[in-house]
Amino acid sequence: MSESNPSASCEQCGESEAAASCTDPTRRAVLTALAGCACLAAIEPAAADDEEQPGASERPQKADVLVRAEGDKAGQVIKSDDLTLGGPPVRAWPQDPKTSVIRKGSRLNEVVLVKLDPNELDDATRARAPDGIVCYSIICSHAGCPITAWVKQDQGDKNVLKCLCHNSEYDPRQNAQVVFGPAPRRLAALPLTVADGAITVAAPFVGKVGAQQGG
Repeated sequence: MSESNPSASCEQCGESEAAASCTDPTRRAVLTALAGCACLAAIEPAAADDEEQPGASERPQKADVLVRAEGDKAGQVIKSDDLTLGGPPVRAWPQDPKTSVIRKGSRLNEVVLVKLDPNELDDATRARAPDGIVCYSIICSHAGCPITAWVKQDQGDKNVLKCLCHNSEYDPRQNAQVVFGPAPRRLAALPLTVADGAITVAAPFVGKVGAQQGG
């Protein structure tokens, strides 16, 4: 079975369009639209395969770098200076620095980073948060929804990580312990280190990643 060649497909599309332009303008427009679809069809499967590469579903490994999970800078390595003190949080994936494989084959690998004042962190949190950068699993321990909000806590004046599905709140300064809502346990924490400005994984997750089973 022959392999698809995105570049060749796009070149063929261009040749067909050029030929059509010498005959019928209407036919040229139709072929132009079809060419765009054909080229996208040739390219999209390669992007989908990114999540199936060897290592893509493995949990974060020591020395993995963290890259942005969303936005215009998705896939770019995150450095300490990229984070704003006090938030907002940044969503990230671990990436194997040797193979460049981003470990996004499992949603359980996505994390959230927040840069905080180190003096506000408890001892356990500070020990794995270089430059005050804390890192936690983005998966709420209640029903598995992603943590998407950074808001004033329900009972206090500091910002906390919040799951908008059922309003569970986690204090990132106190080892992501639950401070409001139905979540049964804290978020899993990912220990970090900073090397040459880049944020890297220092050790595997501390705590269980994912939602409460049967709850």
